[in-house]
Amino acid sequence: MPIDREPDETTDPEGVDYGWVMQVTFVTTIVVGAPLVAMLAVVVELQTWAARANFAIRVGAVVWFCTAVAVYLYARREQT
Repeated sequence: MPIDREPDETTDPEGVDYGWVMQVTFVTTIVVGAPLVAMLAVVVELQTWAARANFAIRVGAVVWFCTAVAVYLYARREQT
Protein backbone atom coordinates (compact mmCIF):
# COMPACT_ATOMS: atom_id res chain seq x y z
CA MET A 1 0.00 0.00 0.00
CA PRO A 2 1.64 3.31 -1.11
CA ILE A 3 2.11 6.00 1.47
CA ASP A 4 0.81 9.40 0.41
CA ARG A 5 2.81 12.12 2.09
CA GLU A 6 3.66 15.76 1.69
CA PRO A 7 7.08 16.81 0.38
CA ASP A 8 9.68 17.40 3.08
CA GLU A 9 10.51 20.88 1.89
CA THR A 10 8.90 23.38 -0.40
CA THR A 11 9.99 26.82 -1.41
CA ASP A 12 8.19 29.81 -2.79
CA PRO A 13 10.82 32.52 -2.87
CA GLU A 14 9.86 36.14 -3.16
CA GLY A 15 12.53 37.67 -5.30
CA VAL A 16 15.76 35.87 -6.09
CA ASP A 17 16.03 32.21 -5.06
CA TYR A 18 19.34 32.32 -3.19
CA GLY A 19 19.48 28.54 -2.85
CA TRP A 20 19.46 28.21 -6.62
CA VAL A 21 22.07 30.96 -6.93
CA MET A 22 24.39 29.18 -4.46
CA GLN A 23 23.98 25.79 -6.16
CA VAL A 24 24.59 27.15 -9.66
CA THR A 25 27.54 29.22 -8.43
CA PHE A 26 29.10 26.13 -6.83
CA VAL A 27 28.74 23.93 -9.91
CA THR A 28 29.75 26.63 -12.39
CA THR A 29 32.80 27.58 -10.36
CA ILE A 30 33.99 23.97 -10.36
CA VAL A 31 33.23 23.34 -14.03
CA VAL A 32 34.68 26.63 -15.29
CA GLY A 33 37.01 27.68 -12.49
CA ALA A 34 39.07 24.52 -12.06
CA PRO A 35 40.21 24.38 -15.70
CA LEU A 36 40.81 28.13 -15.66
CA VAL A 37 43.01 27.93 -12.57
CA ALA A 38 44.87 24.96 -14.08
CA MET A 39 45.49 26.83 -17.35
CA LEU A 40 46.68 29.94 -15.52
CA ALA A 41 48.98 27.84 -13.32
CA VAL A 42 50.81 26.63 -16.41
CA VAL A 43 52.05 30.13 -17.26
CA VAL A 44 53.05 31.04 -13.68
CA GLU A 45 56.17 29.62 -12.08
CA LEU A 46 55.15 27.92 -8.83
CA GLN A 47 58.10 26.34 -7.05
CA THR A 48 56.51 24.91 -3.90
CA TRP A 49 53.25 23.26 -2.92
CA ALA A 50 52.51 26.24 -0.68
CA ALA A 51 52.89 28.59 -3.65
CA ARG A 52 50.59 26.37 -5.73
CA ALA A 53 47.94 26.27 -3.01
CA ASN A 54 48.18 30.03 -2.46
CA PHE A 55 47.81 30.64 -6.20
CA ALA A 56 44.79 28.32 -6.47
CA ILE A 57 43.09 29.98 -3.51
CA ARG A 58 43.67 33.51 -4.76
CA VAL A 59 42.62 32.87 -8.35
CA GLY A 60 39.78 30.57 -7.27
CA ALA A 61 38.38 33.25 -4.98
CA VAL A 62 38.26 35.77 -7.82
CA VAL A 63 36.61 33.21 -10.12
CA TRP A 64 34.07 32.31 -7.42
CA PHE A 65 33.21 35.96 -6.72
CA CYS A 66 32.78 36.82 -10.42
CA THR A 67 30.66 33.70 -10.97
CA ALA A 68 28.46 34.46 -7.95
CA VAL A 69 27.80 38.02 -9.09
CA ALA A 70 27.04 36.89 -12.65
CA VAL A 71 24.66 34.13 -11.50
CA TYR A 72 22.89 36.50 -9.09
CA LEU A 73 22.42 39.13 -11.80
CA TYR A 74 21.11 36.47 -14.18
CA ALA A 75 18.62 35.20 -11.58
CA ARG A 76 17.51 38.73 -10.78
CA ARG A 77 16.98 39.53 -14.46
CA GLU A 78 15.05 36.30 -15.10
CA GLN A 79 12.87 36.82 -12.02
CA THR A 80 11.17 39.89 -13.48
